[in-house]
Amino acid sequence: MEKQHPVELHIPVPEHSSRLLALMTLLFLIPKIIILIPHLVVLWALGIISFVVGVAGQIVVLFTGSYPRQMHEFMVGILRWQVRVNAYIFGLRDEYPPFTFKE
Repeated sequence: MEKQHPVELHIPVPEHSSRLLALMTLLFLIPKIIILIPHLVVLWALGIISFVVGVAGQIVVLFTGSYPRQMHEFMVGILRWQVRVNAYIFGLRDEYPPFTFKE
């Protein structure tokens, strides 16, 4: 029996990567961080909100035995967004990450 994993991450290898972006990242990590400031600010605020939602979700689970779908989708959306931003920071993707919870 094959073991199933609860989380799967698929980041396809890009056919072509930007050499200029790779050089800028190697020499100066600062330009990538500067252009990601809007994402980092929003994700910081969402991190605080997700902590509150996570605690509230655990309280709901304690009394009902199930995690509410809306809370789950919200938390998964934040994680998707964080993974996209991290993939951009570490050079796994060249495309600027979108501001969305969607896949």
